[in-house]
Amino acid sequence: MISKHIRKAHRRVALVAGAVATLLVAGTMVAGNAQAAAGCQVAYTAPSQWQGGFTADVKVTNLGDAINGWSLTWTFPSGQRVTQAWNATVTSSGDQVTARNVSYNAAIATNATVSFGFNGSWSGSNTAPTSFALNGVTCTGSVGGTPTPTPTEPPSPTPTTSPSPGGGDAMATVAAMQPGWNLGNTLDAIPDETAWGNPLVTQALLRQVRSQGYRSIRIPVTWSNHHGPAPAYTIDAVWLARVRQVVDWALAEDLYVMVNLHHDSWQWINGYPGDRTNVMNRYTALWTQIATTFRGHSSKLVFENINEPQFTGTSGDAQSDEVLRELTVAFVRLVRQSGGNNATRLLVLPTLNTNSNQSQLDALATTISQLRDTNIAATVHFYGYWPFSVNIAGGTRYDATVEQDMVDGFNRVRDTFVARGIPVIIGEWALLSYDYTRPGIIERGELLKFFEAVAYQARTRKLTTFLWDAGSFLNRNDLQWRDPGLYALMKSSWTTRSATASSDQIYVPRTGTITSKSLTLNLNGASFQSLRQGSTVLTNGSDYTVSGNTLTLTSAAVTRLVGNRAAGVNANLEAHFSQGVPWPISIISYDPPTQSAVTGTTSSFVIPTQFRGDQLATMEARYADGSAAGPANWTTYKEFWSNFQPDYGANTIILKPEFFAEVRDGTVTLTFHFWSGTQITYRLTKSGTSVTGGAG
Repeated sequence: MISKHIRKAHRRVALVAGAVATLLVAGTMVAGNAQAAAGCQVAYTAPSQWQGGFTADVKVTNLGDAINGWSLTWTFPSGQRVTQAWNATVTSSGDQVTARNVSYNAAIATNATVSFGFNGSWSGSNTAPTSFALNGVTCTGSVGGTPTPTPTEPPSPTPTTSPSPGGGDAMATVAAMQPGWNLGNTLDAIPDETAWGNPLVTQALLRQVRSQGYRSIRIPVTWSNHHGPAPAYTIDAVWLARVRQVVDWALAEDLYVMVNLHHDSWQWINGYPGDRTNVMNRYTALWTQIATTFRGHSSKLVFENINEPQFTGTSGDAQSDEVLRELTVAFVRLVRQSGGNNATRLLVLPTLNTNSNQSQLDALATTISQLRDTNIAATVHFYGYWPFSVNIAGGTRYDATVEQDMVDGFNRVRDTFVARGIPVIIGEWALLSYDYTRPGIIERGELLKFFEAVAYQARTRKLTTFLWDAGSFLNRNDLQWRDPGLYALMKSSWTTRSATASSDQIYVPRTGTITSKSLTLNLNGASFQSLRQGSTVLTNGSDYTVSGNTLTLTSAAVTRLVGNRAAGVNANLEAHFSQGVPWPISIISYDPPTQSAVTGTTSSFVIPTQFRGDQLATMEARYADGSAAGPANWTTYKEFWSNFQPDYGANTIILKPEFFAEVRDGTVTLTFHFWSGTQITYRLTKSGTSVTGGAG
């Protein structure tokens, strides 16, 4: 689950901007378990860059004997810093960077590729590093002194030249699939179904999903650990039977079902540009077996060829788009030729990285045009505007920037595909950092506004959406929604809009005169009807007033609702409207939080904090000269949970080792922003691994 969230962070950053910088480096690798001469090729790509930040992908291809355990080092030439990494453990000392394997990618076979990526920060320039060392040996571009040969590319597969016979109405099929739900971190988990914390799938789970109003289910499947060697790549019979069982259960519940090749995308398919024959043989062998197994199944089963396709060893996105086209055309051809219902089965085709950049949308549109197949759908993923999705750079609220990012992306896919009669599936959507195990990263009211808007903006553009659920929404143990109110809003949004407000919280100081409190209503086409506390309907005039889109609680009502003004939530209200679900409003009493002095280390540092009814929104970190301290030094606002974490039960704020890893010795001023509007400062002094702190 955590791995999935990290990978999502990388993908979403790639949608923020489109600047590209690519560097290909070939060199020497010291084998961890072999004595023979070895070599490697490193592809360093920065597919996305924006003011002060960027995303990088790093691919290492082993050209020598197999190794088990690797460490890649390089030096940033322009003072860049790594702020978040996935598929590797990355540490830094100044400009020196070391990336080490994680548990699941330590082994690299001969001619195999391992990939990792990171988000970084920069100022001034973002020059790519020019030299890498693997396992302590500088890369030189040779294997035993022999230059790496250029692989010979096999001919591209021949595109389908005629429409599929008797093709169904793809637009109608995809419309009938709305809404969809992902069985995430399950059959796609590595190495097996329960490895990422979810229980075994049961038919009762699928029945519950259907009963909750979902019409389709995406079943991500990772096949790489469940098949034999070349040349047959025979899928393990037990695994294939299990996948078929889950598919059959879902179809029996009258769900549309989508299956794919999931984490295979970054485990081995990404090596296709440098190993076309072997990867294509493996890819077609797997899809041939899958297509043969399911060719007699109902047309409500659809195939998605690759999840989030990505490639190593290409010169950039244009070449990656081309190699994706080769794999896509091969997939469509072999499925159609496998006969049975596969001749007209809906096939779902992704963009590169399943992103919605116009260049990638155009590349897929060109491929679909070349295929001349009438039963095709396009797919992209959507996880929101990155600063809001992970709560960094002050992105605490669902604001106009967050909404415009959504609208622009959805408009692009509508105009590129739907307007031309090609249906679109948002195969995964949610917020990157939303996870029931990490509460508070996204404030609940802001979360509700985002979820309401996604449903509306997608629905009005005829986009079918599949919620990414790895266990954070539907509890798979008791089959109940972890947040029933959020589910109610999602369900309502499938057919109508719900009104929201500027906040779902009203903070009232615990001392002093109590005044009236106002919220701005976002009516979304609805009209205000009533304000309620449980079954009690509050009185218009004496308890509240509504003027235009402003709801105001009178001082008398606020006084009654806060009661004895105990710290925390004193009352819960609901604003009811002419359509959609009610908007929740919590009345909260608070005192300004206080913090105490403490001594600790960079690996264990917690600030004693009396929250006194308030809740933390974000944290800033500055050096004495006012510049940003810590990771992501393009912003003073640090990433919630990754760098800092409130623990309300323990009355502490935890500063993570990841934060201190990017803090230089000296004084750092922290500013904690709370949802009441209160700001308090706290000063740290770091010396090596020792840290002291005190209230500012």
